[in-house]
Amino acid sequence: MNRVDDVIKAFRRVDEDLLEELEEIMICADMGMETSEEIIEELRNKIKEDKITEPGAVKDALCAILRDHVGEGGDLVLDTTPSVVLVIGVNGVGKTTSIGKIAHNLKSRGKKVIVAAADTFRAAAIEQLAIWCDRAGVDLIKQNEGSDPASVVYDAIAATKKRGADVLVVDTAGRLHNKKNLMDELAKIDRVIGRELPGASRETLLVLDATTGQNAIEQAKEFKKAADITGLVLTKLDGTAKGGAVFAIKNTVDIPVKFIGVGEQIDDMEPFDADMFVRALLEMEEEQ
Repeated sequence: MNRVDDVIKAFRRVDEDLLEELEEIMICADMGMETSEEIIEELRNKIKEDKITEPGAVKDALCAILRDHVGEGGDLVLDTTPSVVLVIGVNGVGKTTSIGKIAHNLKSRGKKVIVAAADTFRAAAIEQLAIWCDRAGVDLIKQNEGSDPASVVYDAIAATKKRGADVLVVDTAGRLHNKKNLMDELAKIDRVIGRELPGASRETLLVLDATTGQNAIEQAKEFKKAADITGLVLTKLDGTAKGGAVFAIKNTVDIPVKFIGVGEQIDDMEPFDADMFVRALLEMEEEQ
């Protein structure tokens, strides 16, 4: 969210013109019209309630409101050994790289991780995942292109048990254009996990490209209908002034953000820290 400080410094008093400038900044940062209007209305009420008269105090009030809107991220809930992390999302959003980075993150915390290549509809998906698993130093369980995804998950669970792994991360095909196939496939995988790992902690993470704005919001809405999503992974938030999309997505689907991708390297996947994110957003300079 660029130019906030510049705008606030340009005003000597708190008035509607200041609020309009701030709203324009939020809209330009991909926060969306509806979310931006909602936040500015809350800010307007806060100014009245607290009798804020100094423009400098407006930033603190705005920061608190943004913090409330984005909510708590929260870490992955991995209470059992093993636990399962299902990863869903359409092709092109960074799903494969996110799995590699999350596996690396978990391994760096001392977890033994196995990845299941259950996106079997694209040979490239399996090959790319193999490269990222090699970088992360974790085992990959795969079959041939076109194999039954649930069969891959079954094999991966067997390997997880045999090798004493802590976490099984499952890649899945993101065929959102055919929601019934997606739902059927996830239900079949769900049955295999329920039968082979009864009582295991489970996370279902939806990967979204945060720079695609409204498109990411629509994907989140559709996937929410097809799966019981427990967290969001937002990619491509490095070096962009479009971080406001996080608020629009969160406002639409009300699912906590668990990870954000902030670069291309394997360790550029961070657990979401709401306070840090809001501060960074407010201090971000405008891109040229």
